[in-house]
Amino acid sequence: MKELIWDSGYGFGPLAGKSMPEIVRYKAKLAAPMVAYGVFYLVTFALIENWNRLHYTVIHTAVDDMIPFCEVFIIPYLMWFVYAFGFAFYMFLQDEKSYHEVAAFLVIGMTVFLAVSVFFPNILLLRPETMPRNNIFTYMVERLYAVDTPTNVTPSIHVYNSLAVMIAVWRTDAKLVRSKMSKILMTVLGFLIILSTMFLKQHSFSDVIIATGLALFSYILVYRLGFVFIGKKQRRVIYESVFEH
Repeated sequence: MKELIWDSGYGFGPLAGKSMPEIVRYKAKLAAPMVAYGVFYLVTFALIENWNRLHYTVIHTAVDDMIPFCEVFIIPYLMWFVYAFGFAFYMFLQDEKSYHEVAAFLVIGMTVFLAVSVFFPNILLLRPETMPRNNIFTYMVERLYAVDTPTNVTPSIHVYNSLAVMIAVWRTDAKLVRSKMSKILMTVLGFLIILSTMFLKQHSFSDVIIATGLALFSYILVYRLGFVFIGKKQRRVIYESVFEH
């Protein structure tokens, strides 16, 4: 059997010499666990959202009353979807080591969020009853409110996943975020997304603090203790199942 050479990104050196169909098959097997988890998360979240609970704990702090509603933050708030999952996909393509770290980070937080939503149903009552202004941004916020209920808000996944990306950005050497300026821009955008959750009254200040604490725990687990869901041995098995005949 030909010796496999690991590169610094936990990938395989021999991938460079493989055909596109072979690489696609390898990547598909590598992505399967996260795809399966994504389906599990979306189905579970939908069930929780449509679960009529008799009691919800209201999430509120004094700081929330000091934060004004600012509809322009709908822009960074919506950018989160590309920011978080687009970055994870880019790491999947460009930096396999970072991909597994980000995947583990995301799964930890999103699973904790589901558990909290089941055992500690909570609700936010901060949204304005009527929009203070009439413009394109308030229209977009109204559409957001219409599709996103104010229940099960803690910890904030918007905040947690943004922190996951911000940490990974400074640890990867992938081409698009290799420069210091790119890392700074990604970090600034991450902070704007975090602020947007409060300025749009989508989350309480406490949701942000709890998400930050959870992210710190995940950082220690993933980046200090090396916890990921797939190691070199498992990647070797996947590689051999695709390329060895």
